[in-house]
Amino acid sequence: MPLAFGLLVAATLSDLPVPDFELHDTRGATVRLASPTAQPVVIVFLGVDCPLANLYSQRLTELASRFPPHVVRFLAVNSNDHDDIPSMAAFVRDHAMPFPYLKDPDGRVAGLLGASRTPEAFLLDAGRRVRYRGRIDDQYTPGGRNRVEPTRHDLAEALAEVVAGRAVSVPVTPSAGCLISRSRVPAPSPRVTYSRDIAPILTRHCLPCHRPGDVGPFPLILFADARDRAGTIVEVIENGTMPPWHAAPGFGKFRNERRLTAPQKGLIAEWVRLGCPEGESGPTKALAQSTGWGIGTPDAVYSLPVTFSVPASGTVEYQHFFVDPGFTSDVWVAAAEVRPGNRRVVHHCNVYLRPPDAGEGDEVFEAGSLGSFNLAGFTPGTAPLQLRDGMAKRIPAGWKFHFVIHYAPIGTPQTDRTELGLRFLDPAQVRKEVASKVLLDPNLVIPPRAANHKVEQTWTADRDYLLLSMFPHMHLRGKSFRYTAEYPDGATEVLLDVPGYDFNWQHRYELDEARRLPAGTVLRCTAVYDNSTANPSNPNPDATVKSGAQSTDEMFNGYFDISLADQDIQAELAAANQNRTRSVVMLAGACTLTGLWGLWLRRGRRSSRPIAGLTEPAGVPGPAS
Repeated sequence: MPLAFGLLVAATLSDLPVPDFELHDTRGATVRLASPTAQPVVIVFLGVDCPLANLYSQRLTELASRFPPHVVRFLAVNSNDHDDIPSMAAFVRDHAMPFPYLKDPDGRVAGLLGASRTPEAFLLDAGRRVRYRGRIDDQYTPGGRNRVEPTRHDLAEALAEVVAGRAVSVPVTPSAGCLISRSRVPAPSPRVTYSRDIAPILTRHCLPCHRPGDVGPFPLILFADARDRAGTIVEVIENGTMPPWHAAPGFGKFRNERRLTAPQKGLIAEWVRLGCPEGESGPTKALAQSTGWGIGTPDAVYSLPVTFSVPASGTVEYQHFFVDPGFTSDVWVAAAEVRPGNRRVVHHCNVYLRPPDAGEGDEVFEAGSLGSFNLAGFTPGTAPLQLRDGMAKRIPAGWKFHFVIHYAPIGTPQTDRTELGLRFLDPAQVRKEVASKVLLDPNLVIPPRAANHKVEQTWTADRDYLLLSMFPHMHLRGKSFRYTAEYPDGATEVLLDVPGYDFNWQHRYELDEARRLPAGTVLRCTAVYDNSTANPSNPNPDATVKSGAQSTDEMFNGYFDISLADQDIQAELAAANQNRTRSVVMLAGACTLTGLWGLWLRRGRRSSRPIAGLTEPAGVPGPAS
């Protein structure tokens, strides 16, 4: 890394012109660096599946539109081994890129300029001397918290200075993004192989997001997927960006924990150092089958009633959609997954349940006997809802689905039709009803420039419950979130501590073993907000921030899933059936006795009446005359 940075500075300060080169674009045309008309040239290295390359493509297009082609030339270069011409052509179409996208098949041009990342920009003056290299702007930082908006447009500033004939004020900046991937020669007889050592780690910790159609920007299903991104994989693991997991160790054990151990990190680093040897290919085939829905094949899928069009820019108010599943009796849901139709623009989605007579408004209703706040949701990084054996959420007969979706424009018009997949549980197998509860602060107010604004909310258990999972939710000023149980005997326990909350990766923390909360237990949620200039994600440190739906507002949402600790619905049904049977038997017996008694009485009356031809019994007086 120091050597690379030294080369970077040397290339930037050198007065030597960059040698001419020629590459082919996505249409097969040959493009040379040198041109008959000497003019500044912007060269940007882009990768097809790099998230930042995709995010910055629209900004590059806008920047290019500000300068006529005869004044400034723009060229995009792809030096990744794994990006082919068809995928590059699709990138050009998707982003309406107006300048050539060139393939650097052997990485010669990347080596010539010392490029190591995508996106990474180089500005050459009319003499082909490098006057600027680095990031496009400062919105995204390597492995750090990102800004809502850039504070300095580095490439645009440098370009304006070069066009005006001035020296570039900031000639070098660090680049954030994906490492350019080149082929590696595996070591002979390696100690670490993909199939034996690396594939199991990726399957457990990375595959839930990195598969087709999911939130990961590229798949990690096959050996080639991991080999081609090996450098980036090692980097994001070492800086803690991936796999995303924000719970502090030492407080609670979670069955969906993604944290890698030190030995696992060491194995991956060693595998890359050895040239990414594959080993036996059997496990790779098994990995390839892990695609589709995260909950397995759903029993039913429900789509938005219409396709929603997302504009290229601006703020999109929360959208509300209503779907009637047509349930004529109560149903039980064991697993639920919200699958965005377009993950590029669906920031998050909640699915609530709505009673039949509620109409189409934005109110939220609690459902089921425990008052469940919602059915399912999607946020970046959140796994689908999959409840434990015998547990399920109840959807009452006649109730509808209420989708609430937050869309985030990405610079080009998009469309979306999000889906909800459900797996049902046979009512005869349901033993515990699960409810999602939430602690809210609708009157939240955060003062300007407050660096550690603390907010607390509590919930008291009125019965014995089992705590199953916790899900903290805040917005861009969220700093930390903690769940604490204060038990009736005076003991206190930290159930979950998230010291570095990340709005871009939100988790449902599922306890490895359900925690019993005896009646009288106080569940305390404590959130801290950073509204200061030290928070790079802060949209406006001078604002008084209140509770609201948009990301520039704030929220205090402490979600948690519970069930009754001693509930056994099947045992209760069996007991109820037994009591019902006993009642029926007793009622039948009572009816039989009543009938016999009535028959006996009728017979007694008949025997006391005078019958023609018979005399009165002795000693019994006859009726009065």
